[in-house]
Amino acid sequence: MITPAQALRLIHINRVLVRHGLDEIIFATHLLRPVRMLQWLSPWSWFSTEQRRAPRGVRVRRALEDLGPLFVKFGQILSTRRDLLPEDIAAELAKLQDQVPPFPSRLARAAIELALQAPVETLFARFEDKPLASASIAQVHAARGLDGRELVVKVLRPDVREAIERDVDLLYLLAGLAQRYWSEGRRLRPLEVVAEYEKTLHYELDLVREAANALQLRRNFQGSSTLYVPEPIMALSRESVLVMERISGIPISDIDALRANGTDLKLLAERGVEIFFTQVFTHNFFHADMHPGNIFVSREHPHDPQYIAVDFGIVGTLSAIDQKYLAGNFIAFFRRDYRRVAELHVDSGWVPAGTRVDEFESAIRTVCEPIFERPLKDISFGQLLLRLFQTARRFDMQVQPQLVLLQKTLLNIEGLGRQLYPELDLWQTAKPFLERWMDEQLGMRAALRDLKARLPEWREILPDLPRLAHNVLQQVNESQAKIERASRDLDALRRQVARNNQRMVLAVVGTGLLVSAAVVYGLDGYRPQLLGGAPVISWLLGVLGTWMLLRTWLSD
Repeated sequence: MITPAQALRLIHINRVLVRHGLDEIIFATHLLRPVRMLQWLSPWSWFSTEQRRAPRGVRVRRALEDLGPLFVKFGQILSTRRDLLPEDIAAELAKLQDQVPPFPSRLARAAIELALQAPVETLFARFEDKPLASASIAQVHAARGLDGRELVVKVLRPDVREAIERDVDLLYLLAGLAQRYWSEGRRLRPLEVVAEYEKTLHYELDLVREAANALQLRRNFQGSSTLYVPEPIMALSRESVLVMERISGIPISDIDALRANGTDLKLLAERGVEIFFTQVFTHNFFHADMHPGNIFVSREHPHDPQYIAVDFGIVGTLSAIDQKYLAGNFIAFFRRDYRRVAELHVDSGWVPAGTRVDEFESAIRTVCEPIFERPLKDISFGQLLLRLFQTARRFDMQVQPQLVLLQKTLLNIEGLGRQLYPELDLWQTAKPFLERWMDEQLGMRAALRDLKARLPEWREILPDLPRLAHNVLQQVNESQAKIERASRDLDALRRQVARNNQRMVLAVVGTGLLVSAAVVYGLDGYRPQLLGGAPVISWLLGVLGTWMLLRTWLSD
């Protein structure tokens, strides 16, 4: 059931859309075009306001800003895919990456002082009230440390937690309705996807966690010429405040500035792909919010370009099984081995076990084959994923919530590559890396690496091997003796049970014969005077019964 708070939120969303004139965009979609006349009959369409007269891209951006951080993040994701959006809307959505309207600096100062329990003036030699950047979750101010080091201070937006929880609650409502009433609900698992997204958002709201993420990425790429990660200042970082080293670079989206600096854009694009696959498969720890607002390029060594990353609130990891299946899928895909792709999907459980591999192989080939040997400018992962999604629907393939973050990151990487160097051959760039990784994980290199890793442990154990071997042999001998004793005891037990059964049978039969002798002796008509007057049958039964009872007693 929808709650009053959810109903009010839905009403507010509709009011914002109408206020910014987005009802005409919605009614212009293919689905609602037949009922577009309803818009003309709506009273709000009779009045023209400044907000409704603005260009459509501006109206979309302003509406997302008014609706809150969750909608702003959605706009950020869309802004990386200019190939999927009209140019005017994509250009405006790009402003959501770091140009969201800021909140007052007095609130930022108050949040810093509350978190660090000290006045701003005693924490920093200089603090700039005008923010360097402002995004959906937080805004960033420049500062100088007491040691003279240039820093940035990231502060969470006021009430951002409540705003996100309110909209996530609404997402759960919509996901629940979809799962219950939509025919695709079981396969797409919307509730699990929302739960995964909620977890990611809560991680992003903890700036201490972001600082720890930055430290891990910094260690992973220590000394690397491909990616630089600024150092977080852990002593000045709290859940709502993060202080980091300030970096200087060219925004990845400023292609003109990169060209003016002499940057090798082809190498830069290839390194972006290399960094992505290194994070996913070598480190298993990847930056999962790589929109252009978070990526810069160093001005130094333009012919050997280096990325600079910021904003580490969202990172992703994969299980060893998902890593293995993903790498196998990528390599089989690059080799056009569509049967292997189909088999891996079945083996991993991503499609039902009863799926016909030959049919699934044919469907994948139909989707993927047309895109090979074409530069990035002529293909689109977005369109490819859409067609794969339609194919997966035919084969009842379920959405894997744990992979949604990775898919989002891959789309971001493709969007960056498309802007930097449209001629990039994504397949040839990634294929050698993945083949090398698979060889390192499953081939001779993996065996040698494991052997090398275990050498220190074996070196410690080696002096104790004779004693350990003696103990093992002694335990084996003792175990063998116990087994032999148990076997002898078991044989004796079997013999005793057999004797007891025999005695029981003799006792029962002997007793029965004695009873029968007594009964026969007492019957009228069976008393012929034979053998000295004794009844023959009674004597025979009695003697036989007595003999059996004696056998039973004597066998003890």
